[in-house]
Amino acid sequence: MYVCMYVAKGIFWRLSLLDRYLYVWILLDMVIAIVIGYYVDDVKSKFQVAEIESVSLPIAVGLWVMMYPVLCKIQYELLYQNLFSKSSASPESDPNPPSSVPMSGPQLTKRNSKTHMTILSLILNWIVGPALMTGLAWATLPDLPGFRTGVILVGIARCIAMVLIWNDLANGDPDYCALLVAMNSIMQIVLFTPVSLFYLKVVSRNQGFHVDSWVVAKSVFLFLGVPLVAGMLTRFVMIRLAGHSWYNARFLRFIGPFALIGLLYTIFVMFSIQAHHIVDNLVHVVRVAVPMLIYFVLVFFSSLAICNVMKIPYALSVTQAFTAASNNFELAIAVAVGSFGIDSEEALAATIGPLIEVPVLLLFVYIVGFFKHKWAN
Repeated sequence: MYVCMYVAKGIFWRLSLLDRYLYVWILLDMVIAIVIGYYVDDVKSKFQVAEIESVSLPIAVGLWVMMYPVLCKIQYELLYQNLFSKSSASPESDPNPPSSVPMSGPQLTKRNSKTHMTILSLILNWIVGPALMTGLAWATLPDLPGFRTGVILVGIARCIAMVLIWNDLANGDPDYCALLVAMNSIMQIVLFTPVSLFYLKVVSRNQGFHVDSWVVAKSVFLFLGVPLVAGMLTRFVMIRLAGHSWYNARFLRFIGPFALIGLLYTIFVMFSIQAHHIVDNLVHVVRVAVPMLIYFVLVFFSSLAICNVMKIPYALSVTQAFTAASNNFELAIAVAVGSFGIDSEEALAATIGPLIEVPVLLLFVYIVGFFKHKWAN
């Protein structure tokens, strides 16, 4: 018990002030937004001064601000190196290493190991994750089609953001995490639209869901493609001009807090607009948390169990588990807003995602930290 408390306290104080009390900030943000939205007239019209593809301009700005800093952190240069090179270059052979953290052991220098872990990640992220979330949404929300659709969208949007924080706190493999995040970022451009259409139109076609494929594609491009390209260009240009050390120590540290500020701002706008809807459907909002909570627990610990059976080292196992369990709620919110509207049940359900994911995955960080010394490496 005392060891667990010591580990949890250490992890807690490693976070910045904004990260340390993120759940508190989100909860306060939601409460203040609901109070203002409920008692201030014409909140919706005030925030919809202009629109970009059916998304209000304030929301669009918030989503871009939220995603851009995280996409600037991804080491895109490792995608080719870890997927296609016969052997990963050692840190000593690279005069300008992309990270101050050394490559972790022989697991990333063996092509077969990289291939097996990459295939496992693809299966967990693009087959197991969306299917499981869809099944849980139908099992727990059979009478709430709008909320159910929002939950399904959360399950389809694979992680690219907060997983970097959880992986770092749990001492996961930073380079393997960068590989998976970069891979998922690119694959979402290609796969999010067909996968979402499959689960929303094919699987649920008899329930009256109508999702315009072009609307979904535009939402993915605008709120993932645009910041993704911006993040890639920023990283390559700034590193070439100023070097890795300045980029990692100065630039990323400067823009990092804007991701959470953008998240808080987006949640404030959305919850203030939906204040009456939330108050009138409070029980439904609580029910939406059920499938998400079950999903995070099942996927995370199942991934750890699979890695343990495969004798995967701790650092890689933790990265695999957090990548599989995390979801890109930013993209889910953007697509829900663009496809169904800012005041829709789908958008509200997607917005609940970070409220559940943040404390649950932070708890998982504490748990794996406690059992780290028992893991077979």
